[in-house]
Amino acid sequence: MKTSEIKELSIKEIEERLDNEKLFLVKQKLNHAISPLDNPMKIKESRRNVARLKTILHQKKMNEQIKS
Repeated sequence: MKTSEIKELSIKEIEERLDNEKLFLVKQKLNHAISPLDNPMKIKESRRNVARLKTILHQKKMNEQIKS
């Protein structure tokens, strides 16, 4: 998921995607602990997506507070 795509989303949509991505990350970690994944880079990618979502969500919330 690209940063430009995330910036176009609303705060609610970002929060929903963040929840989904966190859940996906936990499942991937558990699956990898039980049996190695074919592509363990998916865990790294998912972790970075969570960070991107959190960063942009924080920026949007701060902009909203400044405007109020």
